[in-house]
Amino acid sequence: MARSVVIDERFCGPPGIGNGGYVAGRLALTLAGAPERVVEVTLRRGAPLGRALDLVDAGDGIALHDDDRLIAEAHPGALALDAPAPPTFEQAARAPYAGFHHHSFPRCFACGPERTEGDGLRVMPGPVSADLLAAAWVPDAAFADADGRLRSEFVWAALDCPGGWAVIADGNPRVLLGRLTARLERPVQAGERCVVTAWRLGIDGRKRTAGSALYGADGRLAALAHATWIEVAPAVPMAAPTQ
Repeated sequence: MARSVVIDERFCGPPGIGNGGYVAGRLALTLAGAPERVVEVTLRRGAPLGRALDLVDAGDGIALHDDDRLIAEAHPGALALDAPAPPTFEQAARAPYAGFHHHSFPRCFACGPERTEGDGLRVMPGPVSADLLAAAWVPDAAFADADGRLRSEFVWAALDCPGGWAVIADGNPRVLLGRLTARLERPVQAGERCVVTAWRLGIDGRKRTAGSALYGADGRLAALAHATWIEVAPAVPMAAPTQ
């Protein structure tokens, strides 16, 4: 199998490269199968925007290439993660978002404050306790399928940035997503009052790990993810090494 995918410039993270969660979600679409299947996506370097990238078979998974450069790999994964109990939508709505005051990538598709409703996701988490961040989020219809359900690549994107905010809560390093492993439990609808949570798991040198979760209006878990973030220098490189 060989085909191509284009990451539209709209779906940026840092300037000039794709939002890591969205890119991961696009790859996961090819492997997801049953909704409960876990997919692990490793991002080897930033995905260029606006041009065709090659999707090729890679053993039990799939790889994304820009000519001879490996961009990302997706494989079936495993996810053993317990999510903390979420706050209510109203509690999450009161959580102060630090990104309004300082944001390394203010045009980020998932959490950028310069993006408007329907243009970006605007998932903007803030602390609701010492160990938990949360965002009140109502997905826009622009990100839904014909049945009004949030498309899976946008669920992946929504799970991405909250984990980044969780791992920088102890300071202000600049981080890039290196790996995202997720399981989509059930769909949520556009216009549904959702809560996205995130919590830090650990730090190992430049690697920082976090969990994130998406809950529907009924408080039930809709998606769960484990992320590895890589601390980078202020001049953001195109690669985010994970090894």
